[in-house]
Amino acid sequence: MATRGEQHGELVGSQVGLVNDVSIETHGQLGQGEPPVRARGYWEQVWRRFRRDRLAVASGGVIIFIGLTAIFGGPIAAYFLGHGPNDLFTNAVDPNTFLPVGPMTEVGYVKENGDQATTLFVLGADSTLGRDEFLRLLYGARLSLQVALLATFFTVFIGVIAGAAAGYFGGWIDIVISRLTEIVMAFPILLFTVALAGTIGPRINDVTLGIFNKGVVTLVVVLTVFGWFYIARIVRGLVLSLREKEFIEAARMVGAGNGRIIRSHLLPHLVAPIIVYSTLIIASNVLAEAGLSFLGLGIPLPTPSWGNLLSSAPEYYTNQPWLMIWPGLSVLIVVLAFNLLGDGLRDAFDPRSTR
Repeated sequence: MATRGEQHGELVGSQVGLVNDVSIETHGQLGQGEPPVRARGYWEQVWRRFRRDRLAVASGGVIIFIGLTAIFGGPIAAYFLGHGPNDLFTNAVDPNTFLPVGPMTEVGYVKENGDQATTLFVLGADSTLGRDEFLRLLYGARLSLQVALLATFFTVFIGVIAGAAAGYFGGWIDIVISRLTEIVMAFPILLFTVALAGTIGPRINDVTLGIFNKGVVTLVVVLTVFGWFYIARIVRGLVLSLREKEFIEAARMVGAGNGRIIRSHLLPHLVAPIIVYSTLIIASNVLAEAGLSFLGLGIPLPTPSWGNLLSSAPEYYTNQPWLMIWPGLSVLIVVLAFNLLGDGLRDAFDPRSTR
């Protein structure tokens, strides 16, 4: 009977022989044909996890498409159709029913030189005033997304600064910011907006800074003032846990100041949650703009937005229900796309999350 040492020697010898045989067959290049292992960076891993979520990728594609349509779609469509979103057409009203014409209707009009011409109303007229619903929908996308994106930018900017300061410094700074946050949370935003619109609203709407339409600056200010607390509370909670980590203590030991620690060590760890929550804030701001404009407290007519398109549509809901469908469907698609994108980004940034 072979001893344990002899058995071990036979096993080692057989393994060496197998390696030699394989090496001879591969001409001594054993293992050289395998690709080298490359370490993946943080953002590369995030992208690999994100692109596996087909629903989130599709939502991102929808958002890009709607964004490009909002920027370029209106002017391009107006150029080919030959009229603008606020142009009035008396022939865009059915003479028998006195209702706005339906989709894909040829509408006649008289040019400035007196010639007769026709134009196409792709989605029909928006009301008895005879404006093009399709063009107003495209230009309304620009206004609605403009308000949502600008309000989100300033909301996140103020919220991150306030939350980081409260969480990092603590003490009386945390107390002041926390109490201010609670006051803003409890403030009745709708009643304030109604009071604002009924008093100095028209004068504030005239503030355009030379580049915006009427009402955009007002909505951005209102949504920012009453929206920053959401991201501030999230950032404060994250900073409270991060400031006790070892790398923060190490930065203090090497003499790094508070500003440098917040800028170089805390904020990079907040990028992921800020991106995720920003997408959700954009969705809520789109809904807020549509709701306020629907109530007559947002973008004033005749400037088109999805909200004021919805406000005039109920007058014709029994005969032309599509006047509610087009802007309502646009709001639904945009809000759903941003929410699904936010869910996908959350899963991509947090590898521990599961569906």
